[in-house]
Amino acid sequence: MSNSRHVPVMLQRCLDLLAPALERPGAVVVDCTLGLGGHSEALLVRFPEVRLVALDRDKEALRLSGERLAPFGERADLVHAVYDELPDVLDRLGLSKVDGVLFDLGVSSMQLDEADRGFAYAQDAPLDMRMDQTTGISAAEVLNTYPPGELVRILRAYGEEKQAKRIVSAVVRERDKEPFGNSARLVELIRDSLPQAAKRTGGNPAKRTFQALRIEVNGELAVLERAIPAAVKALAVGGRIAVLSYHSLEDRLVKQVFAAGAANTAPPGLPVVPERYQPRLKLLTRGAELPTEEEIAENRRAAPARLRGAQRIREDAE
Repeated sequence: MSNSRHVPVMLQRCLDLLAPALERPGAVVVDCTLGLGGHSEALLVRFPEVRLVALDRDKEALRLSGERLAPFGERADLVHAVYDELPDVLDRLGLSKVDGVLFDLGVSSMQLDEADRGFAYAQDAPLDMRMDQTTGISAAEVLNTYPPGELVRILRAYGEEKQAKRIVSAVVRERDKEPFGNSARLVELIRDSLPQAAKRTGGNPAKRTFQALRIEVNGELAVLERAIPAAVKALAVGGRIAVLSYHSLEDRLVKQVFAAGAANTAPPGLPVVPERYQPRLKLLTRGAELPTEEEIAENRRAAPARLRGAQRIREDAE
């Protein structure tokens, strides 16, 4: 087990961004992506008064982080849920508003490191990729059963894969001979179907296809589209949200929600802007912040990270 898996990305910056909202007595913070509990533990240590609510859809992650966070006792509530279920979770816990929300949207390092989950293209494993292995369809089922047009759409939309058509026609030809089960065969097929020039750019040529399958299997973008607005809505005035994204599709979504919240929605030409049209959010980052070169050198998983933060400055208009 390498140590790098335990290093939460941009940890210090996330804590500093949330700090002004979490230093008030009785503050509640939600970690929407608990994973192995690195960010959660740091929040509980740095803000000794804070109460933590942490969500994860992966039962194994909940078990491991439960052991890690046990010393904090009652201060930590760990919940098996997908992060778009945040409103229901808060409702069940009797919380109407929270002071801080953190999302770290990277695939948990645990999922990448556990070979049998099939997230990583660097090692042969069953093509599963479900974050919650108790529900839903696996990556193999997607590859073996989706119509070609649908597969092309997924690879283009979620993997930004320019060679989607080539890859899919190879997949369809091969799955007719024998259904896909393991990742190595898919990686090899992708290598064989790409033109030389495409293989020379941007790391492992299978990376974009694996990303696309993972997003499809877990409904990640659809979940995120519901989750970010729900999290903003759950923030008390003065509350803060920080989101770490790892590819442009996620980052764009976060940017749109934050920008909409920070916009003045008044019809043009009003001499005075009424309260209901005033911005609800103040942006705390200029664009997306990137990890430092030092951090990337120490933890290569930080390389693609993009951090955005916002503060709630007004209630929603009724």
